[in-house]
Amino acid sequence: MYYSSGNYEAFAHPRKPEGVDNKSAYIVGSGLAALTAACYLVRDGQMKGERVHILEKGPTAGGACDGWRFENIGYVMRGGREMDNHFEVMWDLFRSIPSIETEGVSVLDEYYWLNKADPNYSLCRATVNRGEDAHTDGKFDISDKGAMEIMKLFFTPNEELQDKRISDFFDDEVFGSNFWLYWRTMFAFENWHSALEMKLYIQRYIHHIGGLPDFTALRFTKYNQYESMILPMVKYLEGFGVQFHFGVQVTNVEFDCTADRKVAKRIDVIRDGKSEAIDLTENDLVFITNGGCVENSSMGSQNTPAPYNTEIKEGGGWDMWRKIAAQDPSFGHPDKFCYDPEQTNWMSATVETLDQRIIPYIKNICKRDPFTGKVVTGGIVTVKDSSWLMSWTINRQPQFRQQPKDHCLVWVYALFTDKPGDYVKKPMRECTGKEICMEWLYHIGVPESEIEDMAANSANTVPVMMPYIDAFFMPRAYGDRPKVVPDGAVNFAFLGQFAETPRDTIFTTEYSMRTGMEAVYTLLNVDRGVPEVWGSVYDVRDLLDATVKLRDGKKPIDMELNLLEKMALKKVLSKIHGTDIEKLLKEYQVI
Repeated sequence: MYYSSGNYEAFAHPRKPEGVDNKSAYIVGSGLAALTAACYLVRDGQMKGERVHILEKGPTAGGACDGWRFENIGYVMRGGREMDNHFEVMWDLFRSIPSIETEGVSVLDEYYWLNKADPNYSLCRATVNRGEDAHTDGKFDISDKGAMEIMKLFFTPNEELQDKRISDFFDDEVFGSNFWLYWRTMFAFENWHSALEMKLYIQRYIHHIGGLPDFTALRFTKYNQYESMILPMVKYLEGFGVQFHFGVQVTNVEFDCTADRKVAKRIDVIRDGKSEAIDLTENDLVFITNGGCVENSSMGSQNTPAPYNTEIKEGGGWDMWRKIAAQDPSFGHPDKFCYDPEQTNWMSATVETLDQRIIPYIKNICKRDPFTGKVVTGGIVTVKDSSWLMSWTINRQPQFRQQPKDHCLVWVYALFTDKPGDYVKKPMRECTGKEICMEWLYHIGVPESEIEDMAANSANTVPVMMPYIDAFFMPRAYGDRPKVVPDGAVNFAFLGQFAETPRDTIFTTEYSMRTGMEAVYTLLNVDRGVPEVWGSVYDVRDLLDATVKLRDGKKPIDMELNLLEKMALKKVLSKIHGTDIEKLLKEYQVI
């Protein structure tokens, strides 16, 4: 497997890999990474679909990319997915996945047309005082000292960031800024999370720094992620005859490991309540989704809280990874990520409005009518003075194809589930759906006398607790996540958010899909390049642009300098006078 960039390999079709007709594949899990691996097996690996087996413990595919309506409970979207125009693997695959809504076009086509016709941007990024615009006004509002702290992290070698926390590098100069408000609520970072992941994120999205305050950097699917992404992939795979095995729980994979050779020998499963084993040869490829950010997630309802289940039980994704990791040091260290759910949990809730009573308060904040079918909030609206640190968003409506046209779906989430609310004086994790809705209604300005009645009769709210949703952000060292294909691996690979691939950032659709592509291309030796992570961090134009925009348009040369620094700067500027370097710096308003 190797990386490539540009058009030469992007549109090439690889030759059929040698020996692929004699191989089979077993894929553990059916999340985005797993489905991507299956798609590349049949598209570029040219493996016969009937020889590809997807083993899923649940009743449906999709993993964390969900979007369902439960009878007598309501609509549920545990999370949302924000996409970037430089998700290179994602678009490489989705150009081949047919739309299930528009005949003759791909998922990429319909996504591209939608976001060109209806570009994303926010008209209110944050509120205070019960629905008033916080007037962040597109500003990062960060001091020179804070900007230097970010720059220091940016240039610190990755090796020096292992097991370090963000709070080891930032103080209130950053934590008190709009920059951190935008960042932590958009990506779900906490102060104690990994400094290494923080740095990787800054580098990965340096080309989007200017688009963070108003979300012009983002793109969204038309419907929820399950209907927009997962269903088309499932239909595509079914067209090839790929075998889906639902209700099959993988409890362990057994390996034969020596110093220089590792072979998967058996998959232990529970099917219909009975233990079974799938014996493997070296021609049987195994793709393992290890860990799981939505493992142990639980759902409440309008009148019941979502249970906070933290116990890691036998047969789950974390337990399976523990059993696998015990067999070889190169298989990672799951307990670096799942040892303390108090540091990795947050909650979300899906609010379905049932009439028009709540809609005026939404319009007052987002300045848009949610029923036009176009962008509504344009990303999350963060309640800056919420003790839960609540954010909420409304994507294009309807979010479900079968959703009533006059109902609006709102996704609410909060990072501090253990803090009492500002209106409902209870921690979010103890609240029913109705109570979470009441807290949200309070913060969008509904009169207190009407809050409870609206939450009870004008909305239906379904809460979800996710104890390990931020597990991948926990401080870590290299080796804590296994490589996609560990050194010496003969017939297996790891997939998803807890597999290690260089430069890309976790908690993204692209990361999951990249691991799937890299796994297939490595094990089948597909003769085509995997598109490299977008190289904006190596583009001086993006670096200059981000430097100026991070300081809200102030030129770097206007930073406070001592006498010696001023003299050195003056000398440098005289040296570049009249050159292309001076021209470039002026173009990006550095000087």
